Amino acid sequence: MENPFVRYLRERGVLSEAQLADVLQAEKETGWPVDRVILQRGLLSEHDLLRAIGESLGLPYRESINDATVPPEFVDRVPVQFARNYYLVGIGRAEGAMQVATASPLDAYPMDDLAAMLGCELEPVLAPRTEITSLINKAYKHKQDIVQESISGLEGADEDLVSLAEGVEMSEDILDVANKAPIIKLVNMLFFQALKMRASDIHLQPFEDRLQVRYRIDGVLYDMEAVPKKVQDAVTSRIKVMGKLDIAERRLPQDGRASVRIGDAEVDVRISSVPTIHGERIVLRLLDKSARLYELEEIGLVDDNLRLVEKFIDFDHGIIFVSGPTGSGKTTTLYASLSRINSTQMNVMTIEDPIEYHLPGISQIQVNEKKGLTFASGLRSLLRQDPDIMMVGEVRDVETARISIQAAQTGHLVFSTIHTNDSPTVVTRLLDIGIEPYLLASSLIVAIAQRLVRVICPECKESYTPDHDDVLELKDLSISPDQLPDGKLHRGRGCGNCFNSGYLDRTGIYEILPVDDALKDQIVSRASATTMKKSAIERGFTTLRMDGARKVIRGMTTAREVFRVTQMDIV
Repeated sequence: MENPFVRYLRERGVLSEAQLADVLQAEKETGWPVDRVILQRGLLSEHDLLRAIGESLGLPYRESINDATVPPEFVDRVPVQFARNYYLVGIGRAEGAMQVATASPLDAYPMDDLAAMLGCELEPVLAPRTEITSLINKAYKHKQDIVQESISGLEGADEDLVSLAEGVEMSEDILDVANKAPIIKLVNMLFFQALKMRASDIHLQPFEDRLQVRYRIDGVLYDMEAVPKKVQDAVTSRIKVMGKLDIAERRLPQDGRASVRIGDAEVDVRISSVPTIHGERIVLRLLDKSARLYELEEIGLVDDNLRLVEKFIDFDHGIIFVSGPTGSGKTTTLYASLSRINSTQMNVMTIEDPIEYHLPGISQIQVNEKKGLTFASGLRSLLRQDPDIMMVGEVRDVETARISIQAAQTGHLVFSTIHTNDSPTVVTRLLDIGIEPYLLASSLIVAIAQRLVRVICPECKESYTPDHDDVLELKDLSISPDQLPDGKLHRGRGCGNCFNSGYLDRTGIYEILPVDDALKDQIVSRASATTMKKSAIERGFTTLRMDGARKVIRGMTTAREVFRVTQMDIV
């Protein structure tokens, strides 16, 4: 009896008779399923192939499974290597059966083995290999048996910090002990815990009696278990070895980089060490290379703000500045904007320090100041590469600012970031560092300021009727109780999913200041940031606090979280 999929290909004319005969012959010779032969020979793209299989066998096809949650029993019972080899991952449950995403539905044996491992019925859902691999990496990321480091000899961490510290013999030379197994395992444990808890930074802060470990999670620092004082120097030396720093130099600040591997995902680690009276204080910034690119709709841009950003990134020339403190999501916003632009018809180039995401179809340059490749010198070289769109990671000095603005003047669309408190201050900062007002007025098209607020945890989110204190807080946000849906506010009770904080993940709040004729006149006359802000509000400008208030009304975050990251509007 003919395979329904083969019959579908023949009846729909997807493949010619000659191609089908060749595929069926290869199937007999290799023992491979038909879909694998077709893909291997490049007769159909994976997307077209999976769609055809889905239609012929009556199976659902999902182009993206990024939002799926892998059931815990799948991670517990299925080895990561099995899931990766056969491109299988659980994406949910329905009426006692587990939905399993697969990229090779015609290969029945792996599905049979998987059903035996899970002890339940399986419902196949078709999905591309890249989507399945990405979800597997995300699901297994915090499982200890796949934590590895790029430095050879590193072992998995499976003990607590104190018991690991007890295994370090302090009678040995401290420079030698940095490469011994117990200290390697102890440092690996720090990374494992940080990645498990979604930390963006690890702080190792020395005190008189201990080395305090602190993790920054969703922008907030949390104290974790302290490392005993007796192994402080060994831990410090081990981290310096990782970052290729001078382990004998303890009186001067040092910076370095290392790389940690978790499954197939790589995490870049930026290491900073400074001397203090109780020893060296180390901060490790974790940059996940495998982190997916976000769309503009996913980063907190809604309604008018989203429409404004979409409008400005379609301009053919001009400069767009995104401002905010370190860690406020500026780079993520720029990448989301660049990914929206069609790079096949445009020459898009970036110069960054560091390169945080890898964008397909876009040329990215890493700053290397030791070799003379600065933002300013790299930007001059970019201009000779016939770019349509450029992204400058950060404007740090007048030279970089001037070249960026000249590029915007000569027909290029330029994206960049700058450190200021709000969007009107972008204008005054550029004027203060020496940019001529007439140049700025004619080249700047929009200034965007942003902050990140924590989102209420969806697992423990609850609605409640605001009390007297809540009403006062809402008043400070210019929200009246009758603006709330059903008169209710939302909060997180705290659960294991959010480490009892009530918050999980973050979203952006934005203020977007278009450079219209009124603002151009104010730039030329060097008006103050306060004057610009008051005037813009009269013309409909939405401040950071106003956008935060919208997200409180929508139940995305809390009033206290908005107060934490914004200042009172001066009007």
